[in-house]
Amino acid sequence: MGRHDLSVGIVGSGFSGIGLAIALKRAGFTDLTILERAAGPGGVWRDNTYPGAACDAPSHLYSYSFAPNPDWSRRFAEQPEILAYLEGCADTFGLRRHFRFGAEVTDAVFDPDTARWTVHTADGGLLRFDLLVSACGQLSNPAYPPIPGMADFGGDLFHSARWNHDADLDGKRIAVIGNGASAIQFVPLLTTSAAKITIFQQENHWISRKPDRVYPRMRKAVNRRLPFVQRLSRLGIFLWFELLLNPALIAPAHRFLLSLHIRALCLFALRTVADPELRRRLTPRYEPGCKRILTSSDYYAALNRPHVRVVDSAITGIERDGLRTADGRGHSADVVVLATGFRAQDFVAPMRVTGLYGRELNTVWKSGARAHLGLAVPGFPNFFLMYGPNTNVGSGSIVHMLESQIAYIVQAARLLRDGITTMEVREDVLDSFDASVQDRLATTVWNQGGCDSWYLDPARRNTNNWPGSMTSYRRRTRFLDPADYRLTR
Repeated sequence: MGRHDLSVGIVGSGFSGIGLAIALKRAGFTDLTILERAAGPGGVWRDNTYPGAACDAPSHLYSYSFAPNPDWSRRFAEQPEILAYLEGCADTFGLRRHFRFGAEVTDAVFDPDTARWTVHTADGGLLRFDLLVSACGQLSNPAYPPIPGMADFGGDLFHSARWNHDADLDGKRIAVIGNGASAIQFVPLLTTSAAKITIFQQENHWISRKPDRVYPRMRKAVNRRLPFVQRLSRLGIFLWFELLLNPALIAPAHRFLLSLHIRALCLFALRTVADPELRRRLTPRYEPGCKRILTSSDYYAALNRPHVRVVDSAITGIERDGLRTADGRGHSADVVVLATGFRAQDFVAPMRVTGLYGRELNTVWKSGARAHLGLAVPGFPNFFLMYGPNTNVGSGSIVHMLESQIAYIVQAARLLRDGITTMEVREDVLDSFDASVQDRLATTVWNQGGCDSWYLDPARRNTNNWPGSMTSYRRRTRFLDPADYRLTR
């Protein structure tokens, strides 16, 4: 005899948490609680409000397959529109009553006697669930560089993922630490009003032009009246990633062709930089695809402006009125923006998750995070991850991967509702899966391309990327095999 209903706790309210909650509701589950530390839903698209914040995957693919949006304003939607889309999905599918905002999870402990998770929140709350899912994502906690003197800076200093909209940037000298996916979006917009911008380049990137465009009113009308047109657009984008880009990142035989193609695209864009010496300093020395290839149609143009400069020398410290670099030079600044990315290896931190025998998940992962299909960890029954280890895509849309995980977790929820008390993935199953993943990753451009990226942990173990196509992951997660788990009734 199964449970009358299954209580499910979901930590996080971004694409992962909202999508899972919708699927569970559609499958008949009603006892759902979405725990969110912030005051509203949206995850990374709620937090990243820096100027120019936008997606680098086309909108028709970077959205739920079950909730197409015919009214995207442009090919690459910007942050306010993506946030509005997620909030609209929450309203359309009746999730508002399931949210618990301002509830930052500090600890989650599994009780083997009751086969339930006890969850503690920072506000003193205590909740219990039959099934717990971490939907925190890989890009939720900003990475702050260990630069001496940050507390001594006399002006405004903030991370791009925690943009200080109260800071007055007009006419100011702005130092930008980092030149990755966020910086190339907001730097061009800051150049119009800042007195001076100094970009401290940590490592250069392959950047191609962004094929963005505004969708005309007629296109939106066609999407609404003929939905298959939008589905065809989504399919076309999907096949572009699946058949052309992903194989070249993963298969050694295809890498040479990718390298030629990407070099041609990116070097063509780089020709817009007027200074030949700056072009040389902006040209990467690692193989294209080793890091995610960035797209921008205005970053290089911004670097041509006389009040913008790029510094290669490493930062040794921050002082009251600026920064100092390893070459001994001082760089005056009124504002410092940290465009230094996220703690992508901390899949659940700072949350503490304690499973059987008092084992804490971050301790279990001290030699590198790993999970079966990126979803389940031995010793942690009735617990699943979304966007967990080795489920990131080097090109494509993470939303497609999330929908695969959602379908798998819904199958697990049905087992737990219909008679299974606990389900814990077997150690040998994880060992076999992880060995296969790491073996396949060893020959990919991410591991061999000669760069330092957030895909690799300090031991240079790739804990983030999936070494296959989005379709292959969909096949692996389509059916949950009960034989992979220790089940109790």
